[in-house]
Amino acid sequence: MQIPDKRPLTDWLPVSREELERRGWDEVDVIIVSGDAYVDHPAFGTAVIGRLTEHAGFRVAILPQPNWRDDLRDFKKLGKPRLFFGVTAGNMDSMVNHYTANKRLRSDDAYTPGGVAGFRPDYASVVYTRILKKLYPDVPVILGGIEASMRRLTHYDYWSDSLKPDILTWSGADMLVFGMGERGLVSLLRRLASGENIMQIRDVEQTAFRIPYGETLPELPGVDTREMPSHTECLADKKAFARHFRIFEEESNRWQGARLLERNGDFTIVVNPPNPPMNEAEIDASFDLPYTREPHPRYYKRGAIPAFEMIRNSVNMHRGCFGGCAFCAISAHQGKFVVSRSEKSILKEVEQIAAAPDFKGHITDLGGPSANMYRMKGIDTDKCKKCKRPSCIFPTICRNLNTDHRPMTALYNKALKVRGIKRITIGSGIRYDMLIGRSEAESKANGLNEYLDQLITRHVSGRLKVAPEHSSAHVLQIMRKPHYRTFVQFQQKFDEINRRNGLRQQLIPYFISSHPGSRPEDMAELACETSQQGFRLEQVQDFTPTPMTLATAMYYTGFDPYTLKPVYVARDKQEKLNQQRFFFWYKPENKRWLAETLKKAGRADLLPKFGKRPQG
Repeated sequence: MQIPDKRPLTDWLPVSREELERRGWDEVDVIIVSGDAYVDHPAFGTAVIGRLTEHAGFRVAILPQPNWRDDLRDFKKLGKPRLFFGVTAGNMDSMVNHYTANKRLRSDDAYTPGGVAGFRPDYASVVYTRILKKLYPDVPVILGGIEASMRRLTHYDYWSDSLKPDILTWSGADMLVFGMGERGLVSLLRRLASGENIMQIRDVEQTAFRIPYGETLPELPGVDTREMPSHTECLADKKAFARHFRIFEEESNRWQGARLLERNGDFTIVVNPPNPPMNEAEIDASFDLPYTREPHPRYYKRGAIPAFEMIRNSVNMHRGCFGGCAFCAISAHQGKFVVSRSEKSILKEVEQIAAAPDFKGHITDLGGPSANMYRMKGIDTDKCKKCKRPSCIFPTICRNLNTDHRPMTALYNKALKVRGIKRITIGSGIRYDMLIGRSEAESKANGLNEYLDQLITRHVSGRLKVAPEHSSAHVLQIMRKPHYRTFVQFQQKFDEINRRNGLRQQLIPYFISSHPGSRPEDMAELACETSQQGFRLEQVQDFTPTPMTLATAMYYTGFDPYTLKPVYVARDKQEKLNQQRFFFWYKPENKRWLAETLKKAGRADLLPKFGKRPQG
């Protein structure tokens, strides 16, 4: 069988019994069950883990989006793996994938052919695991992916409005590999292949598992152990859950975190510390695996996969983010410490994209979780190893942080010289607070002005998206975002560079409504502020509490986990809708509502300011 671009079907990892037989396999070592369609590309976790397993010398198959509603034949078609089932909900938490911030069911799924919804269950990791444990009770199930990673301990679940137990207890899985799990996975593969029982493997970093309460754990050299408030304590006391979250975040942001223990009834959930950051050779090796960079041919007649189409001509330069935003899960999943690929690896991927027969010459992104963090890390690594602050750039930029932007400018220029490349745009968000307000000496030493000039004049596709998130100082403090004046200064710089170069590009700011700390009057001030800057916002993100973020802990408890002081939270559905409504002040149907609301809040003084640029 040949596919349209003439590659044999065996270039992909097998997804069917027929494909196993084509390889002469009657059994596989590992079966990966995923809530996403199978896209063989390094941006998709299932492909990364599958290719890594293959590279380690094991037979692996993929079971993408199995039908969980029928007689479960999909779960049986590949047979029983020799070592374990790997289960992931996919690249997104299944509940975030399924529902809007207002808990409305979405009508599409970007990780499914044709964008069609309904091909994965709610709480996919739990549903898949329970089915597998029923069908194959003697086969270990290992969880991975962001859904499992961010639910590895007691967590608040917005969609049920309740505290859920750790996902191991909830699902019945045997083990969990959290975060970027390459190292942990390879270690587990080798030990299971050597005959070790998964219930006896207790010392692999970046794994979580359950033990009977009171059971003795092996010592981990150089690793502390911290006991967290139990699941029962968290259920009974919101302040206990706030303390629970603080411990989790502190240890997640350390170079060498502690082993965490959380009791749940007759069991203890053990979360081993994360691995130290990967080195360049390790991350290169992960990205340089033999991906086809295409969806599996089985989907060719079902339509394009939107998530793949969005990134097919983009390149991820690094993992991790040291921003530490309160509403974001990246640092808890990928890590605070940025791990960057080599120029060689990145340029090799650019060349691969450029060589594709349907490539039109446009690289849509050279970025990462934040576009301008490539090669940035602590100047003195020993200081980083002692640090547990959640952000390297908030409330101030750490003096030990290398913020040199010149490697990115140089890489952009090298990528532009690759044969077939006509244009490169930067689609990832940038942290403008690393570019604004720095001294002349810092700016020169770190190439900040050169980077910004090149970004705006050569790598913006008419519109540059940035995320100030709010204008209120106290809300931004809670968000761990810079003061709004930093955004205003960036806008001025953006406009200046555009005028100087005869460009007419737009700055598109992103904001969040109903974030913890944000009151109606704060949203009114934000709407007024942005209107005076000439913005008429068409889309605003309503805050969605996702598992195990600081903002979610505040949303559920009503307290700041670090101070235990009360935090205002908009929980009522109508209030959340009203906070968004402020942004659309210019619509005729909102004029009367706006006037009445501001008068009730004692802020009628704002009314005349909407839409009017301040003098001077």
